[in-house]
Amino acid sequence: MEFFSNVLQIYSERWPWFMELLGEQLRISLLSILISGSIGLLLGIFIAEHRRFAEPIIGVCNVFYTIPAIALLGLLIPLVGIGEKNAIIAIVLYGLMPMVRNTYTGITNISSDLIDAAVGMGSTKRQLLLRIKLPLATSVIIAGLRNLVVISIATGSIAAFIGGGGLGDAIFRGITMYNTEMIFAGSLMLVLLALICDYSLSRVEKYIKKKWRVE
Repeated sequence: MEFFSNVLQIYSERWPWFMELLGEQLRISLLSILISGSIGLLLGIFIAEHRRFAEPIIGVCNVFYTIPAIALLGLLIPLVGIGEKNAIIAIVLYGLMPMVRNTYTGITNISSDLIDAAVGMGSTKRQLLLRIKLPLATSVIIAGLRNLVVISIATGSIAAFIGGGGLGDAIFRGITMYNTEMIFAGSLMLVLLALICDYSLSRVEKYIKKKWRVE
């Protein structure tokens, strides 16, 4: 109980500082999610429509995804220096894989009979994509977006090690001070942020599926 009392005391004494870190974390994460989600969605659609490019593009995304986060941040230092820009680029590269893969999988797994029927009724490629493929792939795409959000928030915490700010600052300070309560306080806010974002996206997914009647 003493441990949790100390955590609450840290929040009480440093609440404005934690709110500042939370704001930085949200800015870094949301900007990264917006960029990575947009690029990943477009790439996923592209390789689903031009499947000969699927293997090399997914392979490149997979390479970025498997590089340790701290190593990727270090590799970017000679190119963009330290700070928020470095962190955003690293998070964007990490987030491409789930969006590209899920978008590609969602579109390519649609029944060929359904596509043939739509083509037979005179649907153009644009109509097929916007009215058939994307609505039916929505559930899989949003699952990729949810993974992207969690990855972005988690990876964003490492930005503190290169001066990028965010809740990782609290964790990093706790490590340097051997203060487990501070580490827990920063980690708890990160976990809650990830859970809230994931839950919000799950509600959006249910709304879209209900609206488009996608099962």
